[in-house]
Amino acid sequence: MTEQLVLHNSQSRQKEVFVPQNANRVTIYVCGPTVYGACHIGNFRPAVVFDVLVRVLRQLYPQVIYARNITDIDDKINAKAADEGVDISEITQRFHAKYAADIAQIGVLPPDVEPFATRHMDEMQAMIGGLIESGHAYAAEGHVLFDVTKDGEYGGLSGRAQEDMLAGARVEVAPYKKNPGDFVLWKPSTDDQPGWDSKWGRGRPGWHIECSAMIEKHLGETIDIHGGGADLQFPHHENEAAQSRCAHAAPLARYWLHNGMLNIGGEKMSKSLGNIMVMDDLLAQAPGEAVRLALLQGQYRSRLDFTPDLLTQSKKNLDRLYGALLESKNDAADVPVPDGFMAALCDDLNTPKALAELFALAKRADTPEGKGALLAAGNLMGLLEQNPEDWFAAQNIDADIDAAQVETLIAKRAKARADKDYAAADAARDELTAMGVAIEDTANGTIWKPAG
Repeated sequence: MTEQLVLHNSQSRQKEVFVPQNANRVTIYVCGPTVYGACHIGNFRPAVVFDVLVRVLRQLYPQVIYARNITDIDDKINAKAADEGVDISEITQRFHAKYAADIAQIGVLPPDVEPFATRHMDEMQAMIGGLIESGHAYAAEGHVLFDVTKDGEYGGLSGRAQEDMLAGARVEVAPYKKNPGDFVLWKPSTDDQPGWDSKWGRGRPGWHIECSAMIEKHLGETIDIHGGGADLQFPHHENEAAQSRCAHAAPLARYWLHNGMLNIGGEKMSKSLGNIMVMDDLLAQAPGEAVRLALLQGQYRSRLDFTPDLLTQSKKNLDRLYGALLESKNDAADVPVPDGFMAALCDDLNTPKALAELFALAKRADTPEGKGALLAAGNLMGLLEQNPEDWFAAQNIDADIDAAQVETLIAKRAKARADKDYAAADAARDELTAMGVAIEDTANGTIWKPAG
């Protein structure tokens, strides 16, 4: 292991060198979707971000166990099933399949473990029972609630004072709660709602206990990394951390990572604004790999403004990278991921810097070692995994266009411009136009596409 991985830990609010509990078994858990409808672009950002992190971890450690759950019991799922007059399993299976197909389109690899909440009722009930026995939870009117006053560290993850959390938690004020901020571990189900038998009556779990139980079952009491969107830091992750900490007298995770949210054209996504974008909308505008690249353009912790221009530019950038591979007539040498590129990703997944390194590597793709380095770096980010011929064919590139000749003319034009021989530069552009090629000068160089 040559590089030292540094990650921003939401718990400490600073960058820390990543040191796993066991270097031979690194564990990571990321909150997956609630499957009651087609996921939107905001759901795809954590899928891509943590896919890259897992790829980096696999470069550094011999075994990485990655779990990403599926929430398949939820009031929104129940309402959807009731509307359609079907069992909740019909809803969850349909939209889980859609989610799996969608993220495959953007190069997200399957996790090692994909636990479903409904398959872990025994584990949830066991954890809830233990919390009651230890005095951290109590049963009341068919509910079981976690007593937030019994956890002295509650609020540490989100950095909120208890008064602030109670004001902002949007919790239901109910007479059976000892404290307004106490959250549900188990709640009763009516006859027409999905439910499971328990010692507290027929009911279903609260959202937070699901993840804690699945983590303990598949990864252990304390894991290395817990990830998810910034919107989950409070209350979901705060409550997960509290109940697991009190159940095991140990921290749930040693490093907490949260990706920033997305804006759409400068505005927050919302149904009222009509700017929710699902995968089908995105793929109508650009290939899946361009969607992935667009989601990696910003550092993962920052808010990203997702625009049509961002998607278009990502497609053009991939054209340029695949163009460099297409122009190279050498077989790629088997070389490791270049140090500069790896260093960028090891610096808290600095994908903008890594992408700059990627374009620098593209300029050296005319040698076997350079081509191999470009492919190794690209693959670590889930990019450049297609044959360049297939990439351009899928974009309806005219088969009569000689891509190598195009790149030669682009290089000829660039040299002429550098020499201030503008007549020669214009002549090269004219030749490209005659070939049916349109070019555009960008900060990363000149990119091309079929005209029209």
